[in-house]
Formats: sequence, C-alpha cells, structure tokens
Amino acid sequence: MEEATATQRSATRFMWLVIAAGVAVCLFSAYQFPHHTPPRLDLSFLFVVIVTGAIGSRVAVEMPRIGGQITVSDTFIFLTILLYGGEAAIFLAALDGVCTSARISRKFRTYLFNSAVLTCSTFLTVWTLRLCYGSIVELPKHDITGAFITAVCVMALVQYAANSGLIAAAQSLKMGRPFWETWRKYYLWTSVTYFAGASAAAIIAKLVSSVGFYAVLVTAPIIAIVYFTYSTYLKNVEASARQAELAERHVEELSRYITEQERIREQFAQMEKLSALGELASGVAHDFNNTLAGILGRAQLLLMQTQDPEVVRSLRIIVKSAQDGAHTVKRIQDFARQRRDKNFELIAIDQLLLEIIEMTRPRWKDSAEANNIQIRFESRISTNAFIMGDESELREVLVNMIFNAVDAMPEGGLIALAAEEAGGSVCVSVSDTGQGMNEDVRSRIFDPFFTTKGKAGLGLGLAVSYGIVTRHEGSIDVESEVGRGATFRITLPKVEAEAALREAKDAPESPRPIQLPSRSQRLRILVVDDEAPLRARPGSTGW
Repeated sequence: MEEATATQRSATRFMWLVIAAGVAVCLFSAYQFPHHTPPRLDLSFLFVVIVTGAIGSRVAVEMPRIGGQITVSDTFIFLTILLYGGEAAIFLAALDGVCTSARISRKFRTYLFNSAVLTCSTFLTVWTLRLCYGSIVELPKHDITGAFITAVCVMALVQYAANSGLIAAAQSLKMGRPFWETWRKYYLWTSVTYFAGASAAAIIAKLVSSVGFYAVLVTAPIIAIVYFTYSTYLKNVEASARQAELAERHVEELSRYITEQERIREQFAQMEKLSALGELASGVAHDFNNTLAGILGRAQLLLMQTQDPEVVRSLRIIVKSAQDGAHTVKRIQDFARQRRDKNFELIAIDQLLLEIIEMTRPRWKDSAEANNIQIRFESRISTNAFIMGDESELREVLVNMIFNAVDAMPEGGLIALAAEEAGGSVCVSVSDTGQGMNEDVRSRIFDPFFTTKGKAGLGLGLAVSYGIVTRHEGSIDVESEVGRGATFRITLPKVEAEAALREAKDAPESPRPIQLPSRSQRLRILVVDDEAPLRARPGSTGW
C-alpha cells in the first residue's frame, strides 16, 4: 500500500513538473511570437485552428490496454509548423491538448498535462528544425530536395520521441514499471502516425505554396486515408496482441502439462524402484533373520549366565542392535509397500538420543581411533519433549545418519547431534564437517539403490529412513555444499506426555501372559530348525 502511494506521488510530481515546463514554453513562445511568425495570419490559419479543435481531436483511435487515444491532429500541427511558423504551432498544440483531454477525462490536471506534453514536444520539434535548417516556413517554398525530405523526417522523429517519451514516463511512474518497458510495450508502435502525419503535412504544404490554400480541401482525402489506414493497422495490432496472449496461455498450459507429466514419470520410476526394493527384501529376509536369530539367541543366553556389569551392558547393546536388525528387512518391505499402520508408543527424545550415542560410539570413536582418525562428537540436546513413534525405527534412522557422517569424514572432523523444539515439533539434526554433496547428489540421496560409496553401500539406508520419517508424519531435509559437510534435519510432531499416557491408560488392557512354570521345574523344549547354529545350545553341537 505504501509503495503504491509513493508511486502515485512520484507520478503526480512529474505531471506538475511537465505542466510547469509547458507554461514556461508558452510564455517564451509568446515572447518570440513577433520574431518568428509570418507578418499576417489570415483566415486560412483560423480554418486550420477550427478544424484541429473540432475535428482533429475527435478523429481518434483508442490505444490498447492503457485507455489513451491518438488523434490525427498531429497532421495539422505539422502543417502549421511548415506554413505559419513554430510559435503558432506551439499554441495550436496547447489548444489541441485541451480539446483532446476534454473527450477522455474530467480531471483538470489531466487537461493541463496533456496540453503541456504537446506544447513541450512541439517546442522541441520547432527549435530542432530551426537549429538545423533555419527558417521553417521557407522550406515548402523551394523544390523538393534531400534537405526538405530530411527536415520532414526530423520533424516527425523529434515530435514522436518527445511526445511518446513524456507520456511513457508518466505512465511508467503511475504503474511502477521501468520506462523502457512501458515505452516499448505501449508507444513504440505509434510512430507510424507521426511519420504518416508529417508526410501528409509536407505534401499539403507544397501544394499550398504552389496552388494556394484551397489545396487543403483537395488533400482532405489524404488525411482520411491516413486515419483509416492507421485504424486498420491498430486493429491488426490488437488482433496480434490477443493472439500473442492466447499463445502465452497455451505455453503456460503446456508447461504445466509437461511438469505434471514429469512428476508422473518420476512417480512411476519411484514405484519401480520400490518394487525392486521389495523383491530384494523378500529374497534376503530369510537368511538375514537366521543370522540375527543366532546372534540374538546367544546374546540372550549369555546375558542370563553372567553378572559382570560391563559384559551385561555390552550384551544388552548387542541384543538391542540385533532386535533392530531383525526389523530392518520388514521395514524395507513396509517402505516399498507404503505401509500406513502405526503401532506407536511414547518416546522421550533425550533418552533416545543418549542411547544412540552409546550405540554408535564404537564406530565414531573406537574404530576411528584404531585407524588413526580423530572424530569429535558433540551433542546439544536442549529438549525433553516426547513424540509418538516406533523407537526401533527412529533409532535406525539416526544411527544410519551418524554412520554416514563418519563415512563422509575419512580424515576426521566433527559430528554434531542436536535436538530442539520448534513450535509443535521436535527438530533433530545430524551435522558433519565432511566432504559434502553437490546439488545432483543431494537431489537423489533418498532414491533407493542410489549410493556414493560404490560397492561398500547398497543405497538403501536413506531411502528406508525417508519412509520411516514419512510414516511418523515428519519431514527430513538436507543441506550440503561440496567441501563444507552436510546437515540432516528430521522434524517430528511433538506430543504432551500426560495426554499420551492418559490415552494409553484408557486403551483396552492386553491379555495377561501365560504363567510359566518356575525355574525349579525341568522343562523340555522341542527345537526344529534347518540351521544348525539355531538348534545348538551353549557347550554342545546340537540337540
């Protein structure tokens, strides 16, 4: 609103400046009138004045898109310059500006501005001709020479440039657009009227100097032809403008159609990738789960047989990692099939992140130091918020990102794990100071099977992570520059712990577990499996 007001104020100031210039021109021309005007202004001049005010200003065509008009009175102004001198033409231009404005506006300021524009442009035309060719009224009295033709062209060019330039400047200020763009779009094509009017005025002036003023009546059809020719030309311009606008709309629609087709094509490509991902997950699920079952079972048995706190802590980490791994293939399949069911539970963000730090410590500290790589790990957990989700899935996402950060820093660096609240969400970020990514890599990192690790990676980690975060109604974004590391940000909806606990309390009770015999009673369990490690018990080769 303030910008529009400032633009209108600038346009108003410019209009009053032009009006002041027009008044100064009229005063100066009145002073010069006795020196540059023929001794006698006869009835023929009065006839030209009447025709200009009564007819010339009314024979007009609309200018498209800006509400202005162009009249044929410029022909009479040019004729007055050639026959009666510049000062007479300047006063006639001032009169024509008022008469023309009276037909298109009711504002007194518009009357003055249009009159001042015509006055100033005619003044510039007159004095340009005087400086270049001397006495103007003497030009039609001689034979048609190169100087006369050049003078006519200069007369049309200066009048066109000054008139259209002043009006375009006012319009550009009023609309808040660049001057050149406004002039080129709305006024460039009006040049034909000025050159046609100057040519007609030159012919009439030559005939008047040869056979008398009655030649004006004979040449009236020339003016009519110029008017109708320009009217036809303007209609063609408007038709071309409409066709251009229609073509622009077609181009926009075609662009939207192409964009939509590209989006659909990308969706189909993504579906094909997900289908291949599901087939791969189905193929490796059995073997992968058998491997994890051996690790998980042995770790649980060892956990029951040891009391060493450090060993117990390590075994619990192994059990938790094995349980997370047991769900990995299932989550890949869920991601490929766009799973929508949610068996979520209340999770404390700070506790989850502390567990992740402990789980990943062997990778970013022990293994790195063993390879003589120094990696610093910083945690900035400034929230104790709760979220609803699958703890195992979210653990996999963040562990995968930390491992990726380690891989991106072969020469060491800094990994920062941060969590903070932002409105009704919790933002968890993993940053590194590693190699970073270019724009092409960054745009494809969530595609299944896309990897920059060569044979060392399958390209599934971030694809699965994207699906997990999406299923949690969150978002995942990445910022990265080559040589400046990367930052992954996961945003998840926050919940109030009291409300979540109340909801869980109101939920139907789970069936009570079957009461098992006490440990003092000896049990017999039949184990059937085609994998020998799963059938074996500690200290034996099998059952």
